[in-house]
Amino acid sequence: MKLPEAPWHQRQSLKDLIAVLDGHRGATRFVGGAVRDTLLSIPAKDIDLATILKPDMVMARLKDANISAVPTGIEHGTVTAVTEDGPVEITTLRRDVSTDGRRATVAFSDDWKEDAARRDFTINALFADPETLEIYDYFGGLTDLENRHIRFIGSAEQRIAEDHLRIMRYFRFLARFGQHDVDQETFDACRKAARELSKLSRERVADELIKLLSAADPVYAVQEMIEADVFANIVAEIDPEAGPLLATLVLREEAHDIAPDPMRRLVGLLPKDPDKTAQIVTSLRCSKKLRRAVADRLTALKPALSDIQAIAYHHGVDAAQDIMLLFAADDELGTSLAKLKDWSKPVFPITGGDLIEMGLMPGPIVAKSLKAIETAWIAEHFPDEDRVRALAHDIIKSS
Repeated sequence: MKLPEAPWHQRQSLKDLIAVLDGHRGATRFVGGAVRDTLLSIPAKDIDLATILKPDMVMARLKDANISAVPTGIEHGTVTAVTEDGPVEITTLRRDVSTDGRRATVAFSDDWKEDAARRDFTINALFADPETLEIYDYFGGLTDLENRHIRFIGSAEQRIAEDHLRIMRYFRFLARFGQHDVDQETFDACRKAARELSKLSRERVADELIKLLSAADPVYAVQEMIEADVFANIVAEIDPEAGPLLATLVLREEAHDIAPDPMRRLVGLLPKDPDKTAQIVTSLRCSKKLRRAVADRLTALKPALSDIQAIAYHHGVDAAQDIMLLFAADDELGTSLAKLKDWSKPVFPITGGDLIEMGLMPGPIVAKSLKAIETAWIAEHFPDEDRVRALAHDIIKSS
């Protein structure tokens, strides 16, 4: 079988790079995601090369060819070539010498099958010859890819013991590429080792979780993660209705042609208590941007902010849309989302100085009155300045 024609492997910069590395035919092959995705007719993002050349030789050849080379993981055999069409990772063939569940000690190799054997899933261990495009499949990856079956190479229990993050990777690949069935051996191995996830770097776990929730439909994978007690070892608590809520959310995104968003989906999975969820996303070492976005959406659940444009005014249009997708009743959702179309946040038309000019005495009462006027203005759906001044006169009189 041959790799189908695709724009990425027609890039001249990639052809030039391979020519530099392939001093003799067969020294370098395409590997991994680009091969897998091209076989699935998915646009390839990252281009990876595997080579029998040692890292120092790779660096030397790139330098001689005036190609920028970055030793991004040179101790593990990886060098990144910076081409005009983007970075390309080049990794020397390897075999594992030892592993401890978090990291591996490797030795370099010139055996393609030996290198394939240390990769995680059969569908990620496919190589392709850059010139002939012939596929090299040592462990049945082509059949698994055709059947959308996610399977470890060799013993699932052993592969997970080598790197416990592979539990998360399994469910991420199940969400992205799998059908609605798990490999039973793998599921059992994941459940058995799930407690080891609590020992891993929170950043690594969170990164895998966000990637998983970015899949078009992660519902089945998430339900299986819950069943396997994986979530219990990632976060302190999830919403009791996390599975059904996520399923409803994905259906609503599809029905209203709204792009998947991992943060929105994360809100659906976590408890709806802002304090608890703040602790969870902080423990996962999530970015400040994500923590702030989660807090916005949970704060916006207050009953006083039941109107979607009021939520948008206080928390932004994105937060308002997410709140409706997550929590609006079915018969309210379409109408609520329609209210956000082409809506932009209006400017509150008066200031504290205006209130003083209207007769209010300077002091704390100004800020208090201004807040009361703004609240009334929002409740009336943002009327014009004349109406706001009328509201201000009423509040000033009552003050």
